[in-house]
Amino acid sequence: MKSIAVLPEGTTSHEALLYLFGNEALKVEFRKLISDVFLATAEGATDYSVIPIENTIEGSVSLHIDWLINEVDLPMQAEWIYPSIQNLIGNPGEFLDGQGNKDYKHIVKILSHPVAMAQCLQFVREHAPWAELESVGSTSEAVEIVKNNPGKGWAAIGTALGAATHGLEIIDRRITDHNNNFTRFVLVGPEKLDLPGKSSGTKTSILVTLPEDFPGALHQVLSAFAWRRLNLSRIESRPTKKKLGTYYFYIDVLEPIESVLLPAALEEIKALGCQVRILGSYPTYNYEEEKAEVQ
Repeated sequence: MKSIAVLPEGTTSHEALLYLFGNEALKVEFRKLISDVFLATAEGATDYSVIPIENTIEGSVSLHIDWLINEVDLPMQAEWIYPSIQNLIGNPGEFLDGQGNKDYKHIVKILSHPVAMAQCLQFVREHAPWAELESVGSTSEAVEIVKNNPGKGWAAIGTALGAATHGLEIIDRRITDHNNNFTRFVLVGPEKLDLPGKSSGTKTSILVTLPEDFPGALHQVLSAFAWRRLNLSRIESRPTKKKLGTYYFYIDVLEPIESVLLPAALEEIKALGCQVRILGSYPTYNYEEEKAEVQ
C-alpha cells in the first residue's frame, strides 16, 4: 500500500489526492506544513508527497517551487489539474437571522490559507468587508479553529470535505472570484508508479542555469526547442539564491524524456555551457478533460 504525505485532512490537496487515486487503497499521512509534506518523503517516512505548485488565479506557488529546486531532490512522478472550490464555512446556525436566513453581519473574522483567501476577496468585500482576515497554515486548519471557537463570529474559507470532516456547515458554496479556478498538483517521490485513469499526455520539467557573461544565451536555449518544434507550456525564472542577479529557468516541455528530439535539445543546451537538471518526466491528468469524457 502506497503511503502519501499531504496537507491536513479536508484541504484541496486532500481532495485532489482522492481524485487522482480513485478507489485505490492508500496510507495517507497528514502534515500541517508544506515543509513537513516534503520532508516526509525526503526522509523516507512516506513513498510520495502531494505538492500544489500553480493556481489559475494566483499563479506559481513560489515557496513550493523553491523547495523542489533547493531543499529536496524528489522527482516529479505525476501531474494533475484539480478545481479549487472554496466555500464559506461556520458553526451550525451561527450566521442565521431569526427567520433562518443567512445573516453576514454577525461575521467578525474570516480565516483561511492565504492563497484560498486571495481567491475569494471579491466575495469577502461584497458580503463582509468589515471582517478581520487571518491567514493560517491550511484551509483545514482554518475550519478546525472555527470549530473550536463557536459563538465568536468566526468563519472559514475551505472545502466541502473540510466542512464535513469537522462537522461544520457550509454558509455559502463556491465563493471563489472566478469559476475557472484550478490548481496544478504534482506527486513527488523516488519511484515511478502506475496510476488509474487515462493520462492526457506526458510532460518533462527541467531546470536550466545559464552561463554568466553569455549574451543571447536564453535565446539560444529557446531556439534549441523551437527548431525541433518542441512545445513549451511554461518558462519561469527563479533566483538561484547564490548570487544577486543570477537565475534558474524552470521549463516545462510537452514531450517525454524518452523521445528522440528532447535529449538532443538538452545536449545542445549543455554544449552552450548551461547546467541542466531534470526535475521529472511524468504523465499529466486533467480533471476537466476526464469529466467531459464521462459526460
